[in-house]
Amino acid sequence: MNVSPEGPLRVVIADDQGLVRTGFRMILTAAGIEVVAEASDGEEAVAAVRRTRPDIVLMDIRMPGLDGLEATRRILGGAPDDPQVLILTTFDLDRYVYAALAAGASGFLLKDVTPEYLVAAVRLVRSGDALLAPAITRRLVERFAANPGGASTVHRDLAALTPRESEVLRHLAGGLSNGELAAALGVSEATVKTHVTRILSKLGLRDRAQAVVAAYESGLVTPGSARTR
Repeated sequence: MNVSPEGPLRVVIADDQGLVRTGFRMILTAAGIEVVAEASDGEEAVAAVRRTRPDIVLMDIRMPGLDGLEATRRILGGAPDDPQVLILTTFDLDRYVYAALAAGASGFLLKDVTPEYLVAAVRLVRSGDALLAPAITRRLVERFAANPGGASTVHRDLAALTPRESEVLRHLAGGLSNGELAAALGVSEATVKTHVTRILSKLGLRDRAQAVVAAYESGLVTPGSARTR
């Protein structure tokens, strides 16, 4: 993630509707967040990211030409300075949620969020948290409830985790932020971040969003056993 120690958080907004981009820009600018570029389609988004090297990309899914999912795949090449991608859409559909996470997105929000929640989401993703709206976390739970198989293969990977790390991963599956995890476990946020970093490293995961999916795919967490916000 391309986070500068100084200066404002830097964002690229990609959406095919000019009015939406203008609204997002006004909300973020008012909160002291710098919008360094706008894009009306996926090709423009990829070019803008390569040109400006932002911290966060707000990415719409449905855009003409190259859509937001393919643009996300092209932007996230696995480099240390890759931005975080926060998906924004009006379409609360499983195939978009799962495809966005598989493409490497760190968050998924519906466009009906409040301005305050949008600003908080951008800052949360920059800090290293994944962000899944509560309704989306529940949809993921329901998906894995209907397809619970495949646990034994992934359980071999989870054997590398300590008991405490497994506990943290179970809480992650509920969509908890670092602050909420710290409160639930009775530890500091710094300790939570250390646990999360180790979990991602041991399991070969890019970020917390993938950890949430891995927890259900592995069978470590079953629907109803993790708290969703």
